Amino acid sequence: MTTLRDPTVLPTALPVPIDDGAAGHLEGARLPAVMLAATDGARVDPSALAGTTVIYIYPRTGQPGAELPDGWDDIPGARGCTPQSCSFRDHFAELQGLGVTRVFGLSTQDSDYQREAVERLHLPFPLLSDEDLEFALALRLPTFTISGMTLLKRMVLVITDGVVRKVFYPVYPPDKSAEQVVAWLRDP
Repeated sequence: MTTLRDPTVLPTALPVPIDDGAAGHLEGARLPAVMLAATDGARVDPSALAGTTVIYIYPRTGQPGAELPDGWDDIPGARGCTPQSCSFRDHFAELQGLGVTRVFGLSTQDSDYQREAVERLHLPFPLLSDEDLEFALALRLPTFTISGMTLLKRMVLVITDGVVRKVFYPVYPPDKSAEQVVAWLRDP
């Protein structure tokens, strides 16, 4: 049976994700040249971006009133995509003040679905779609499968000139994700 919940509110007693080592190869890695669709209509190759870029990677945003996949709250790290996006929205200016040139969210959801989230959540940055998993496979990002969907595990990449400088994995709690990045940028 599926559950209806407000995606902006994290339930209590969510299982805490553990570091399974699946992102251990990412720090220092050069990003692959992959074009991703952005919700602003652009095509973005993160490997070609100059300066510091933050990409927060999340499984999928929910929509108010929409059902969650069965067992969603039981998967460590699955719940919290909307609160994570809101945390980056709320800290966007602060991130820019710390030298971040761009912020993107990235999931396997298509751009049309993501566009609804950008508008509803008033995100001041675009979301990127890796719906074909091209970026995820090229970078060997950790994934999980539920209800026939292959989704990305939650993490944050701080990238400078196409090279991953810092990886936050696992991310918990997701609503404090941007604060963790801000703290690191202040004292790397």
